[in-house]
Amino acid sequence: MEKIKKIEIARHSLAHVLAAAVYEMFPDARFGIGPAVENGFYYDFDLPRTLIPEDLEILENKMRKIIKANHSFEKVTIPAKEATERFKKSKQLYKIELIKDLQKEVKSKKMLRVTCYALRDFVDLCSGPHLDSTGEINSKAFKLTRISGAYWKGDEKNKMLQRIYGVAFATEKELKNYLAALAEAEKRDHKKIGRDLGLFSFHAESPGSAFWHPKGMAIWNEMEKYGKELRRKYGFQEIQTPLIAKNILWKQSGHWDHYKDSMFSIKSENETYCLKPMDCPFNILIYKETTRSYRDLPIRFSEIGRIMRNEKSGELNGLLRVRYLTQDDSHIFCLPNQVEKEISSLIKMVKEYYPAFGIEPNFYLSTRPDDFMGKKSEWDKAEKNLANALKKEKVKYEIKEKDGAFYGPKIDIEIKDALGRSWQLATIQLDFQMPQRFGLEYIDKKGKPAVPVMIHAAVFGSFERFIGILTENYAGSFPLWLSPVQVEVIPVSDKFAKYGEDINSFLHSHNIRSLIRESSESLGKRIRTAQNEKINYMLIVGEKEVKSKTVAVRDREKGDLGAMKLDKFLAKINKEIADKP
Repeated sequence: MEKIKKIEIARHSLAHVLAAAVYEMFPDARFGIGPAVENGFYYDFDLPRTLIPEDLEILENKMRKIIKANHSFEKVTIPAKEATERFKKSKQLYKIELIKDLQKEVKSKKMLRVTCYALRDFVDLCSGPHLDSTGEINSKAFKLTRISGAYWKGDEKNKMLQRIYGVAFATEKELKNYLAALAEAEKRDHKKIGRDLGLFSFHAESPGSAFWHPKGMAIWNEMEKYGKELRRKYGFQEIQTPLIAKNILWKQSGHWDHYKDSMFSIKSENETYCLKPMDCPFNILIYKETTRSYRDLPIRFSEIGRIMRNEKSGELNGLLRVRYLTQDDSHIFCLPNQVEKEISSLIKMVKEYYPAFGIEPNFYLSTRPDDFMGKKSEWDKAEKNLANALKKEKVKYEIKEKDGAFYGPKIDIEIKDALGRSWQLATIQLDFQMPQRFGLEYIDKKGKPAVPVMIHAAVFGSFERFIGILTENYAGSFPLWLSPVQVEVIPVSDKFAKYGEDINSFLHSHNIRSLIRESSESLGKRIRTAQNEKINYMLIVGEKEVKSKTVAVRDREKGDLGAMKLDKFLAKINKEIADKP
């Protein structure tokens, strides 16, 4: 049995060991499902009381005793009717429901047989596979990590069950490494950092939506400014479109049929309106405002688009998964023979974007899926265009077979964060279908109408997710050009407050984000506070600095840099801001 397969089977087996331990602790428990997942396992329970964190250690000890006893996983295949009767006796309602679901999938209910596994006196409905016995599990290489709520079958109309998560690895060393990485991830959690640094907050009154504080907006504005500058450089024209439209627009685009459940709808004056989940149909309406010639193309629109998506409440996760999000959206309308050049230009822009944040992008070409729309010849040509552009820009890339959208192939750009996790942010997407659905045209060289090609492109992806990732990547210690507060002026005492205020005003007049705080706290404590708030530079001013017209500079990372004339310090930080990575 290969190693990767064996660890997956061990994780699944551990889910059953956990269930057996819960059964021992709560004989009246009702059992949901317990699969193996990435890095571990979980099991859902309907229990007579709410679990508390202390229960995890008790259950872990019970699990280790079961493992040490080397109990066998005994497999039995029986008729579904017999299994149903057995589970009725033990009042396992969720198992009975699962059997009914299986019966719906087969023509003859009488012929259906189901697989169960017995572990001591605990019997579970399960297709397996499992290890031969619990003794094959490394008892030092697993840990129960947390308790959460989970709706039965993931449906919020069903009962909320209690889910216990665990992690498991082949060796104790792998477990320790994973737990250390988990601790680092918790330390970098953007929700905590955002709250501690006063960047953003979340409120129950508006779930899935971030409230941006002044310091958070400083980061946002720098990102938006940088993005707009790059887009102008690459020939984009900025537009802005409404947040709402009648559903007739979404029916025409195809979103109503394929995406309706993820859209927010509003009834008004006998019409159904939708908050926009994406910008493309609106950009198309602007394109259609006038007759276009082949000489006009390519046309490149960009929009800081605010959109709404009706994500399930259980899937929301800080800035990483929101309902109200902001995209740096771009749409290019071009001739078929311009596609390769436009894709190449977008790849150049991506390669210029990410290094400014110290991030290396990874490129993937996603090809024709089985449910593609259009002609195979169009897809072949489009995929060739994308591949040629990647090669022209000397970009290493991998193929994602059949991972394109149904309306066109795409280039996905992923990044890895400081913890080695992969995130997809940017996408360059060819689209043959939307121009046809909306009857887009241009007049070609022969004076006849022709259909343009549409290219969708987002580089940050969503501002919210990108800032969330950056916050964790930097652990709140943003580089100077992005930092919410770049400089704090710290007078040694009130006696030197006027000099400090003059310095702060000077920095403000030169577009440096600085502050000065009145405080009766000691100098050391004020320096520590500024350090904890991740402020890049502290300028300490006292009698010596007043006399010499200087500032004592302290770097967040390097410590004391000594005294400097204010002009010299300004030149230093302006150079640092200009010299993005």
